[in-house]
Amino acid sequence: MEFKREIYSELIKWKLKPKRKPLLLMGARQIGKTTLLKSFGNIAYDDFLYLNLEKQNSTHQIFEKNKDPVSIINNLNIIHGSKILVGKTLIVLDEIQECKDALIALKYFQEELPEIHIIGAGSLLGLSIGNDRSFPVGKVEFLDMYPLSFSEFLQHYDTKQYNAYHYFINTKEIKPIPDLFFDSFQEIFKEFILIGGMPEATADYLTHRDLSQALKIQDGILRAYELDFVKHSNKTTSTKIQQVWNSLPSQLGKENKKFIYKVIKSGARAREFEEAILWLIQAGLVSKISKIETPKIPLKAYEDISSFKLYTLETGMLLRLAGLDPTTFISGNDFFIEFKGSIAENFVAQSLKKIYNRSPYYWTSDGQAEIDFCIEHSGSCIPIEVKSGSQTKSKSMGVYKKLFDPKLRIRISNLNLNITDDLLNIPIFYSEYADRFISRIL
Repeated sequence: MEFKREIYSELIKWKLKPKRKPLLLMGARQIGKTTLLKSFGNIAYDDFLYLNLEKQNSTHQIFEKNKDPVSIINNLNIIHGSKILVGKTLIVLDEIQECKDALIALKYFQEELPEIHIIGAGSLLGLSIGNDRSFPVGKVEFLDMYPLSFSEFLQHYDTKQYNAYHYFINTKEIKPIPDLFFDSFQEIFKEFILIGGMPEATADYLTHRDLSQALKIQDGILRAYELDFVKHSNKTTSTKIQQVWNSLPSQLGKENKKFIYKVIKSGARAREFEEAILWLIQAGLVSKISKIETPKIPLKAYEDISSFKLYTLETGMLLRLAGLDPTTFISGNDFFIEFKGSIAENFVAQSLKKIYNRSPYYWTSDGQAEIDFCIEHSGSCIPIEVKSGSQTKSKSMGVYKKLFDPKLRIRISNLNLNITDDLLNIPIFYSEYADRFISRIL
């Protein structure tokens, strides 16, 4: 099964730009970057050259001590077996972080051969960029890729569900969703949260409907991540990365979910684990949600970098890390309660990051109130609270309203789509379209 990815349209936009730069596709391992780029190259272009710089080490010599793009193209012609054609051939350099010279060469393609269509991608590309001062800043474009969204899952869930999928992606009005669709979305969403957004595990599940096999694939992905910890960092740092990674279920299982170093091990300090946390962020495996002192625009100016939460890249990985029994997550109405809303918050955090291309923030006030997420939208700070159970009343949201009188408040819950006064309720399965509904009001 090959998923139709929403990000494909962004690749088409890049191709059609009159002044495009070389593109870097960023994202964690196993989220489908290679499959996407191969599909894009084979469908959108007359000709396609794909190189994996991790597996094909011999190709590194093409870029080593040679930054002349004309010379590089001549050598690539030999590998390709035919001439690379301007505007008709797509060159993909996968796992480009394994060849520093290839990354640097992108600068010269932008300056001297901008007509060549070239894309670099890599599962640990963020690590290379974040730690390399010679990176060609301003000479490339970036495109972030994420695991599968619920709408992408829904599209392939069942061909008989086409009408439900069509309704899902085209809903724009803020009014209750008909029960027929609402109930269906809720049930399918439970399965999606459990399986997560990793394409291999999801494709296997949708094809065979064998949960145990899909979970084995998830475990294999987790092991691959852990091997990366060792392969791409020194022994001391890799141990700390593993410790931070393993602590995430406990961190998110707490009431306020704030990251506490002592949860990793007794006596742990920030300076010991800062590098490990940064590694996980740059590898795309976690998102850091920082606290803001006051909800004013720009939110970045009021960030408290010492207080933060860490969420995993998707919910399936968090569930496997936590070692929770999958059957408890696919039965009953209180789907999220067992893990204290952590799964729900994790899903919403990643949805907001994808929508706004940056992580949201959270706000708290001396232990009296806490808002799960704060986002900037249309020049305003919008508070968002996630309610995973049947109880949706919020003391914190009331406190926030009295203090700051926001233009709009958002509750993401298991309730239907509706708005009452200044409180917009968005069903949790619609988190990825939160900006669509907010824009209808602001």
